[in-house]
Amino acid sequence: QVQLVESGGGSVQDGDSLRLSCASSGRTFSEYAVGWFRQAPGKEREFVAAISWSGMRTEYVDSVKGRFTISRINAENTAYLQMSSLKPEDTAVYLCAARSGGGDLATASRDYNYWGQGTQVTVSS
Repeated sequence: QVQLVESGGGSVQDGDSLRLSCASSGRTFSEYAVGWFRQAPGKEREFVAAISWSGMRTEYVDSVKGRFTISRINAENTAYLQMSSLKPEDTAVYLCAARSGGGDLATASRDYNYWGQGTQVTVSS
């Protein structure tokens, strides 16, 4: 199994940047694809970004393309989400998720096996 802990959230202003981290306590982090999701109050969980186990393939929701970058350093058992040009509509709890099995990058919550508890990102105008 793999355990995930997010960090790096906070309160910022419109246009600022944040870097979220997803630290794994597992021993086989490199075997899992990683995704970032977010959930705002009163809204359903939304896919944000995903990265393959090798880090060679990535995918983003249209609303964050050009602003967010997902990455990973397997030797450090850590994945990242670099967020720039943040907007108030980015405000949400951001959750890191991991899945085994390989295949195409997944965008649905049901495709992921392990989840962190999330970190709050608040963007004020």
